[in-house]
Amino acid sequence: MGNTIKTALLLGLMSGVLLVLGDLLGGNSGLMMAFAFAVIMNFGSYWFSDKIVLKMYRAQPVGPEHRLYQMTARLAQRAGLPMPKVYIIPDQSPNAFATGRNPSHAAVAATEGILRILDERELEGVMAHELAHVKNRDILIGSVAATMAAAIMMVARMAQFAAMFGGGRRDDRGGGGNPIALLATVILAPLAAMLIQAAISRSREFGADKGGAEIAGTPYGLVDALKKLESSSKRIPMDANPATAHMFIIKPFSVHGMLSLFSTHPPTESRVRALLGQA
Repeated sequence: MGNTIKTALLLGLMSGVLLVLGDLLGGNSGLMMAFAFAVIMNFGSYWFSDKIVLKMYRAQPVGPEHRLYQMTARLAQRAGLPMPKVYIIPDQSPNAFATGRNPSHAAVAATEGILRILDERELEGVMAHELAHVKNRDILIGSVAATMAAAIMMVARMAQFAAMFGGGRRDDRGGGGNPIALLATVILAPLAAMLIQAAISRSREFGADKGGAEIAGTPYGLVDALKKLESSSKRIPMDANPATAHMFIIKPFSVHGMLSLFSTHPPTESRVRALLGQA
């Protein structure tokens, strides 16, 4: 199944979870409230998420005199993209991300740590990966998925209070809804939202790896970069907000066991295999 179709299905499923939760909480009015809440959150994410995340990580803009800017300009021209803004994050953990609502309003950011440990070819592979995210509009898709998940969790919390105080959906005759169904939904809906969001993120990472290799002209720089980043990020973990973990080229903190189901990134070995298969 293609990444675009898979993403559309997963986003549709997440929307369905939100609407079912709203319906259980308050019938038609609850459903409309959940829908309106999702629209408002997505609107805010569309316009302001880039500014928020750049400020969160104290990212500093760099100009044409910086080698990262010059490299990004070459790759953006090769990819047929407008020149994004370029930022450096004052953090020794090696990582990078792209943000912005569309290719004309995009930004790429790299940590001081990634500039320190990667050579030119590896760094080019990483920046090409980030530009592929821009080209594929993954930033917008990831923001929508993240805000939908946040909306589901917030509505689930409201439903939890409704169940505790005897509220919940009431039918046209004024009767209460099924409290067991409401309780089950309150527990399962946030888990479903997180699983779907993680699946969307993993799918987009594979797509950006493929697109990045095409922009760079070879997958080998990105392959070597991913291997190096995997080991280095474990030695120097990043103090990252979990809500932004999906944005980075490699997960900023380690997850093991059952928690890997909620990982926003595919295993690095799987990404490397896919890239080598592309060579």
